[in-house]
Amino acid sequence: MPLIRRIPKRGFNNARFATKHFAVNLVDLEDSFGNGDTVDLAALKRKGVVGASVKSVKVLSGGTLTRKLIVNAAAFSGKAKAAIEAVGGQISVV
Repeated sequence: MPLIRRIPKRGFNNARFATKHFAVNLVDLEDSFGNGDTVDLAALKRKGVVGASVKSVKVLSGGTLTRKLIVNAAAFSGKAKAAIEAVGGQISVV
């Protein structure tokens, strides 16, 4: 059998270039930040919510939010975006 037919065929895989976000729930923001605070990646690292090697954060809607926060993150879920804006907070996608 020819060599080209003996070698296994593999397709393209985008896993090496895929963007991986660290998930942060609203309850984590509620527990770690006060009213009117700015939440960004550096602040999350200072408070110990995420590890030092995390490069991007996605905010998810786990839990409830009662504090008005200014949140800067790489991505937001639809429910998290609505919950932050419902209490008067601001969001911006970095």
